[in-house]
Amino acid sequence: MTTGILAYGAYIPRLRLQRRVIAEANGWLNPALKGLARGERAICNWDEDPVTMAVEAARDALAGRDRATVAELRFASTTFPFQDRLNGGVVAEALRLSEEIAATDVGATQRAATSALAAALKSGSESLVVAAEQRRARAASPLEMAAGDGAAAVLVGDGEPVAVLLASAARTVDFVDHYRTADSVYDYQWEERWIRDAGYMPTVPPVIGRCLAAAGVGAAEVTHFCMPTTLPRVAAMVAKAAGIPDDAVRDNLAAVCGDTGAAHPLMLLVAALEDARAGDRILVVGFGQGADALLFEVTPAIAARPAGLGVKGHLARRREETSYARFLAFNDTVEVERGMRAEADKLTPLSAMWRNRDAVTGFVGGHCRQCGTLQFPRSRICVNPNCNAVDSQEPHPFAEKRARVNSYTADRLTYSPDPPACYGMIQFDDGGRWMMDFTDIDADDLAVGQAMRMTFRIKDIDTQRGFRRYFWKAAPATGGSQPR
Repeated sequence: MTTGILAYGAYIPRLRLQRRVIAEANGWLNPALKGLARGERAICNWDEDPVTMAVEAARDALAGRDRATVAELRFASTTFPFQDRLNGGVVAEALRLSEEIAATDVGATQRAATSALAAALKSGSESLVVAAEQRRARAASPLEMAAGDGAAAVLVGDGEPVAVLLASAARTVDFVDHYRTADSVYDYQWEERWIRDAGYMPTVPPVIGRCLAAAGVGAAEVTHFCMPTTLPRVAAMVAKAAGIPDDAVRDNLAAVCGDTGAAHPLMLLVAALEDARAGDRILVVGFGQGADALLFEVTPAIAARPAGLGVKGHLARRREETSYARFLAFNDTVEVERGMRAEADKLTPLSAMWRNRDAVTGFVGGHCRQCGTLQFPRSRICVNPNCNAVDSQEPHPFAEKRARVNSYTADRLTYSPDPPACYGMIQFDDGGRWMMDFTDIDADDLAVGQAMRMTFRIKDIDTQRGFRRYFWKAAPATGGSQPR
């Protein structure tokens, strides 16, 4: 058995904010933003965050696989929604992974994902490494232009990997290019030229050199070089200093997605694997208070890898967003008047959430042993009027099932962070129906019979207590991680 990358996936929100609208809104204050106003950046919908994106990226990676074999989960991010709650635990429960799994949150540095991946490859267990990021930035800042929201996932373990690790190397130095404390909302960043000359250039090439030497591979043999950076031309400069060919430097997705922070090394790795052929060498670098370097060789198994949406599929699944005000409101950068209907107390009884966790987080309903009827939620009595058997239901997951719209409403009276609130009755193709919220759909596009998929999202946020509640919503089946 060989240890390596068994599967991979990604998730990029469908909303793409045009950078020109940021520059147009803030050019009066910072005219230099016009020089950064090319392309678009991925932004979360109001009901998305690093946890929901991590779930979707993991679903993309695990599609068609037996999840029971996953023994570890490492969730990397610097923007976890909860500071004292295992964010990876939410992800594991939404994916319906075994309760025996070892889940860990890894953060506090932009190389959290590469460090987590290196540790997972040495663990000897089948491990899911997922990284997700939603970095908040001050209005009119360069980071607001350069950042993007997204997630990527890599499954590693024994079997028939699509890529094997040849070698890795690391270095840790307390080089502070930017920071964010527990008391601050936004990053504080230092001068870019200094970061390049005192940070990247002295730190990264020696780590790459040690990695390549350990693998016995020459720099000229690297096929894909993946190193995220928001600084222009720095990836090419590092590659040149390390002896890596110019044509090996991967596009950093700046024009179509933006830099997804701690998730971006894995995002670029997934993008490289989507283009790779057997024998290719992929070098992945994570930079942040030092550097990680991991060198992979692609195996012939890459040709048989089932095609998920991945990076390419999610980039194609897009909706142009030109409202800068909506972006600011979604990220709480500005305080908007939400009206009296938004003032309802949204206390989440944690005891009830625990009792119903299978249904709420795992989206598990029931299957009647007597008549075969599927239903959500599960109950003691079968809903089939010709059966009505008592205590006959076995757990039955609905998250990966397709459904169609039976009825719909676009409601402008009830409160929604992004009106109108769209919801309706959906009928699952295999049986069962449920009244649920819709997401990632425009009201004008709603139609009876429309194919829908299930997606893990924020149900609502208790702003009074700082708690966010997750549940499943229906989204058009033409986008997102598809059941297969």
